Amino acid sequence: MLAQENQSYFLHTIEKGQSLYSIASMYGVSQADIVKLNPGSDEKIYIGRTLRIPRVTNNIQKETFHTIAAGETLYRLTVKYNTTAKAICEANPGLSAENFRIGQVIRIPSAEDAEAGKQPKEQPAVTAAVQSRCREMHKVKRKETIFSISREYNITEAELIAANPELEGKDKIKRGSWLCIPYPSAAVQQTADAQDIPTDSELFKENKKKNVRFKTIKAAVILPFLNTSKNESARMVEYYEGFLMAVDSLKKTGTSIDLYTYSSGPETSSLESILKKNELKQVDIIFGPAYQQHIASLAAFAKDNNIRLVIPFTSKDNTVFQNPSIYQINTPQSYLYSEVYDHFVRQFPNANVIFIEASKDTQEKKEFIKGLKEELKNRSVPVKSLKEDSPTESFKAVLQEGKSNIFVPTSGSNLTLIKILPQLTLLVREQPQINIHLFGYPEWQTYTEDHLEAFFELDTYFYSSFYTNNLLPAATRFTKNYRRWYGKDMSDRYPKYGMLGFDTGFYFLTGLSNYGSDFENKMQLMDIVPIQTGFKFQRVNNWGGFINKKVFFVHFTKNYELVKLDFD
Repeated sequence: MLAQENQSYFLHTIEKGQSLYSIASMYGVSQADIVKLNPGSDEKIYIGRTLRIPRVTNNIQKETFHTIAAGETLYRLTVKYNTTAKAICEANPGLSAENFRIGQVIRIPSAEDAEAGKQPKEQPAVTAAVQSRCREMHKVKRKETIFSISREYNITEAELIAANPELEGKDKIKRGSWLCIPYPSAAVQQTADAQDIPTDSELFKENKKKNVRFKTIKAAVILPFLNTSKNESARMVEYYEGFLMAVDSLKKTGTSIDLYTYSSGPETSSLESILKKNELKQVDIIFGPAYQQHIASLAAFAKDNNIRLVIPFTSKDNTVFQNPSIYQINTPQSYLYSEVYDHFVRQFPNANVIFIEASKDTQEKKEFIKGLKEELKNRSVPVKSLKEDSPTESFKAVLQEGKSNIFVPTSGSNLTLIKILPQLTLLVREQPQINIHLFGYPEWQTYTEDHLEAFFELDTYFYSSFYTNNLLPAATRFTKNYRRWYGKDMSDRYPKYGMLGFDTGFYFLTGLSNYGSDFENKMQLMDIVPIQTGFKFQRVNNWGGFINKKVFFVHFTKNYELVKLDFD
């Protein structure tokens, strides 16, 4: 059971993939501040455990975070914080009646935020007697009722009618008329029958935004096409070329799309001149930027103008943890690794894992290996270690019959592969009765041509968020179309930027075309098979944006087949 919050901290329950860095980013505090309240959390944190998060009381962070406790309802929180259900729902786009539960942290909007969504109030001539009873005046909008207005301000219908006697016996309220909103009566709140207090389902349903369909989707692309390095510019152009092919595919199905394209320039340049353009404020979705230095200003612009922002490249920015407008294609490291660990133990339930320790100067997978070892230890999976230059007898000694013997090098470099593949190939040939696999990393796609035979013989797996088999019909068809469109081939790199541009453009533009503004609630219904990039978006918290958690394994089988293993 959750401990009660006090004024100096609130409680956060650690979820899969979260790190101390991502948790600190969510709440705008430092990792050091969290460690002070939670000694040892800098060494290790556990899924399901709670952390004390310090409350920040400075001018930067005006909002309040609240951990839902037993018995709390959305209505009770509106009374406790003197705000509206609408304001809480708008501050927490990921919150719903289904996930409003004990332990969930939600953002309580500041008074300024709560007022931001309301129309400026004119001050009509009212008597002093009425003014003294009104906390504010409300101008009636189209289709509003006594019920909806009373619920918006957390008062009863009887209280609203008592403050506005002219409403007595009326079913409809004249649009444009002004109503006195009284201060809620403490006595009424304490003695109200349960049936007078709205349920969570009622409040969430009432405050759900109406779905808007797009007759014409307005999309913008902001990338460094000009005034940057030749290689960088070539990658961005290739991405855009693939994106244009996606737009063309959708237009052929009858989807109307207006596309605006801007060059952001190098990472040292400012986006100010682009963000001042009036047409940009009217778009529905933006793809970009390429550089981390441009994310803060573009993300703030997207949030202020209610525009979706798809960040195709960097995964090192933390804006997604506090901005609901963002879709981050590249998965943050802690979430990516967490998914890989899950898939690993599912794919190899009877494993004997042997880590091949690479030389010190090539151990760039330190964090991945550390996390995998911890996961295997927690699941009681046997683990052994060997140095990459160990003799053949040492390799034979760690094998176990009846188990899947998985060799995992601690480096993903080609140099490490060159050192270990001959030893492992010899081992497989001398021990044909033993089940042996090699497991590795996304960058191995770059070295496939050099080591293809060995990969097949070693029954190799590697994880990745992007992969395409160039022999598959969809990949072959796209490659031919790209060559026909542009008179050239895509650059020989991974990921292929042309395919990345097509996949991201086709996925999001199709979603907006099919579901309109309800896209976020219908993503799980998307039936699209991308050519290269996997998509599985999850909101990072109730008030933040989305990260892509899609990971699959690529398997080089002993039968010389190439298989992409999808775990959904």
